Amino acid sequence: MLGAGAFATLPHRVFAQTGSASRPRLLQGVQTGDVGGDGATLWSRSDRPARMIVEYATTESFAGATRLHGPTAFDETGYTSRLRLTGLPQGQTVFYRIAYENLADNNATSDWVTGRFRTPSAIQSDLSFVWSADTVGQGWGINPEVGGMTIYETMRSLAPDFFVHCGDTIYADDPLSPEKKLPDGRIWKNVITEAKSKVAETLDDFRGNHLYNFLDDNLRRFNAEVPMIALWDDHDVLDNWYWERRLDEDPRYREKSVGVLAQKAERAFREFMPLADGLDGTMRLFRKFSFGPRLDLFRLDMRSFRAPNGPNRQASAGPNTAFLGIEQIIWLKQALKASTATWKIVAADMPLGLVVYDDWRRKSGFEAVANADDGPPLGRELEVADLLSFIKREDIRNVHWITADVHYPATHRYDPARAAFADFTPFYEFVSGPLCAGGFGPNALDGTFGPQVVFQKVPPTGRFDLSPLEGSCHFGHVKIDGRSGVMTVSHRDATGAVIHSLDLAPAQD
Repeated sequence: MLGAGAFATLPHRVFAQTGSASRPRLLQGVQTGDVGGDGATLWSRSDRPARMIVEYATTESFAGATRLHGPTAFDETGYTSRLRLTGLPQGQTVFYRIAYENLADNNATSDWVTGRFRTPSAIQSDLSFVWSADTVGQGWGINPEVGGMTIYETMRSLAPDFFVHCGDTIYADDPLSPEKKLPDGRIWKNVITEAKSKVAETLDDFRGNHLYNFLDDNLRRFNAEVPMIALWDDHDVLDNWYWERRLDEDPRYREKSVGVLAQKAERAFREFMPLADGLDGTMRLFRKFSFGPRLDLFRLDMRSFRAPNGPNRQASAGPNTAFLGIEQIIWLKQALKASTATWKIVAADMPLGLVVYDDWRRKSGFEAVANADDGPPLGRELEVADLLSFIKREDIRNVHWITADVHYPATHRYDPARAAFADFTPFYEFVSGPLCAGGFGPNALDGTFGPQVVFQKVPPTGRFDLSPLEGSCHFGHVKIDGRSGVMTVSHRDATGAVIHSLDLAPAQD
């Protein structure tokens, strides 16, 4: 058996080769995504127009491998391509390898680049996953002097079944400088590329932000072994964006329409994330992923359907209070009700009860659900109240949330006995992050749904933008015991050390 570090980069030369200059290269490696009971998406990128070739098997030797020809990687797709695998064996490790064939010379093919993933089991088996958010934010990029983004290697070492990236997969609005000084005088040194030296406005700018992350060896090794379920959030486009926003007062941007920027950002996100859906038509990010009888995970989209940020105090629901939107809410209710899994985990990019201001300096407007009013639901809270009431009314048990966005780890328990709105079943929200970005917090909690801090780790008093060298980076880890059904949720720092853990036994029918 190969060592984990060697596995992701092992080349296999099986095709006839011509001159190296005409052979495609897979500089970004491979990744798997949107894995579940219905299949998995394989992704890679060529450095030129080329046709994707895939082989996969349940043995590392690739004995009896199935070979498939995937789509062609063109400039129109940023030279990315993906292939959805279905009909996979349950509860198996699937080994796969990807190569590209030069369109101008079908004898010129790349080396194979290899990856693997596990398919969900049909029986009550142990499983685990990790989640976090925020990659390369606040000027903290890839620093070779500290080994790059080592948190990805830490997560890989836990061998999770999958990873939920809860958004801010890039920081398109946050350029990097070669160096950033810490308060104690130390210097953080960044790898710099042209695309990361300015705010993203063109499609190639957004693509360049995604390509930057792939320069990190840790991330590429991680991608080759841990499937990703990706969400998007504000910095995938612009801080606190919504479709109607304009940037007339921001001199960094020549393009003043955020809606135009968001369309380009969405295209790049769809190109570089291993999503189940293709690149055509409207992005439908919300989706259920089944991992056997113990777990269903529900991915939400809190960006695409929201109304503009504002006071968030409307007394009745309507177009101006939309956050998840009617279509997504209807889908989520139906999907939760139909789920027979022990645990139902809702993955969202933003927390429910933490106050996130649209303008944090002036503490005006609201970016998330909470509106800093501890009374009955108003504004965007109306959607959440309706959803929580539905879950209680339908007696849907063991529903909890994983979220991110606020740059510190926390566990909140939502309790109707403490809430202004009490028509719901108690639940937990687990918040984590960032992966490689500045540390902030804490945010205030809004009392509408009765949240209580069970745990939080925030920067020292008076500190703002805590650096990765000072412990800003975190991720969450969930492990479900197949036999008992007990779910253990732990918060971990970048070294993998457990800083808080909670065991939850499933509620029984």
